[in-house]
Amino acid sequence: MDDSKEGERDATEAAPLPFRAAVDALRAARLRPQIEIDPTKAPRRLAPFAYALEATVVDGDEDLADGRLILLHDPAGHDAWQGSFRLVTLVRAELEPEMAADPLLPEVCWSWLTGALQNRGLSYGEPSGTVTRAGSHYFGGLADRPSASQIEIRASWTPREGLGGVPDTASHLASWCDLLAQIAGLPPASPGDASIVTLPQRRGPQPR
Repeated sequence: MDDSKEGERDATEAAPLPFRAAVDALRAARLRPQIEIDPTKAPRRLAPFAYALEATVVDGDEDLADGRLILLHDPAGHDAWQGSFRLVTLVRAELEPEMAADPLLPEVCWSWLTGALQNRGLSYGEPSGTVTRAGSHYFGGLADRPSASQIEIRASWTPREGLGGVPDTASHLASWCDLLAQIAGLPPASPGDASIVTLPQRRGPQPR
């Protein structure tokens, strides 16, 4: 373990018990095999305590989507959160240009996030976020590259706290992975889930 990861672990061990329990649940969660997930350096200025994960949806040696999930904790509570915990995320993937032009794309992508939480029966509050689509066109020495379009979801929500003031972070992580898998174009983990809203096939896998 390098010094940065050792420092992150030391900081977590010195945190309040509810935060430590929430982080332990994240570390112990069992996820879809196509999702590679690792701890990463958490931001220091958003809350007194923070823990972050980064993930990539992988098909063979190719990346389909990636994202970051951050767990924030303020023992004193936060008026904007309406709670003492907050989950913050960034998820992104490459898309076919015609899919990026779909006028319903932002609403559908936001429904993937809320639907992923609801499908696992999770209680949450104060959701907020943005869905951004961007296109890149290449010129000059890069003219051989095909045009590329990307979708990006930035969002945050307050997980409801359970026994001992600890939210069910493992289930929130699983729902976040459901979102990652869906934006990557993977089939639902539960076959036949009629609540899943789909769009045309996204751009093919990107080399790692």
